[in-house]
Amino acid sequence: MAGSTLGTVFKITTWGESHGKALGVVIDGCPAGLELEEADIQRYLDRRKPGTSMVTTSRKEEDAVEILSGVFEGRTTGTPISLMVRNTSQRSEDYSEIASFYRPGHADYTFDAKYGFRDYRGGGRSSGRETVGRVAAGAVACRILERLGVSVCAYTRSIGPVEADPGRFNRDAIGRTLTAMPDEEADALAVKYLEEIRHETDSSGGCMECLVEGLPAGIGDPVFDKLDANLARAVMSIGAVKAVEIGDGCLVSARRGSENNDAFRMKEGSVVKETNHAGGILGGISDGGTIVVRAHVKPTPSVFRRQRTVNRSGEEMEVTIRGRHDPVIVPRAVVVLECMTAITVLDAMLLNMSARMDSIVDFYRSR
Repeated sequence: MAGSTLGTVFKITTWGESHGKALGVVIDGCPAGLELEEADIQRYLDRRKPGTSMVTTSRKEEDAVEILSGVFEGRTTGTPISLMVRNTSQRSEDYSEIASFYRPGHADYTFDAKYGFRDYRGGGRSSGRETVGRVAAGAVACRILERLGVSVCAYTRSIGPVEADPGRFNRDAIGRTLTAMPDEEADALAVKYLEEIRHETDSSGGCMECLVEGLPAGIGDPVFDKLDANLARAVMSIGAVKAVEIGDGCLVSARRGSENNDAFRMKEGSVVKETNHAGGILGGISDGGTIVVRAHVKPTPSVFRRQRTVNRSGEEMEVTIRGRHDPVIVPRAVVVLECMTAITVLDAMLLNMSARMDSIVDFYRSR
């Protein structure tokens, strides 16, 4: 299977399946000397692990990370870092009946069409559990970005019809609300909504947003490796994400240029913008403003209702999906968005180090 690797300098390769023995990631290109221990990674994994509230699947996994290589005496060595999380709560028998048919909304049919064979236990590589490796790698990327003065923060913007109010934005609330919303009033409404749809044996979609602050102007490339293009690729690779916006996104298509342009001005000797419709990126290159990335997530496809489908023999049938599933994907996917954004931004920053001759000369002359 191709397509499990992302990045150019800071490069990650995820591995493992939902019901295999373990999942993980190999990180290549992490600089030596970064202070790193399992606890630094674990706090990110704890944000996405299942079984933590009524808005997540009841599957219980500790998601305890193990550093297998690339770290010695609490510091990275510059060699590949291998991180592993063991699966401990598989119930593959819950999925044995779906081996013969295709679940609506899942990748069962497309996997069969491509490979002629699939791991039907929880979706295999197409399961949301694959994101364990992404989050572990993103935790390392975030730690490097912190040293560079760059912060990455993702949260739930909306669930179904309930949207967080920007006027009540509270970053501290993201970690304590069940929905990962930065607005506690909206969180209460969203939880009530989820209780209603759960009672109706249904599921909900939603939208999550990520802010990157402290990134200097000049990061990214102007043609195929635009920063926004690479962010869109990384975020769209997250299962269940169906649309990505940068800045004001789809709203710009209904505006005039005079309304959408961000005016420049000087502030304390630096170029700044009066507004941020562009979401911190112009011409594929960061402009020094806050980068805004938004991802729209489809409803969980596994719902406890009769649905029409076909089996591998081409016979039409009706099915009821069983197993342990999230009523909404967004709250646990927030940290995945944060980590995929961090990985992409860090890779772009490392690539940018060789963009100017004076930077290369300064680096080697200072050694």
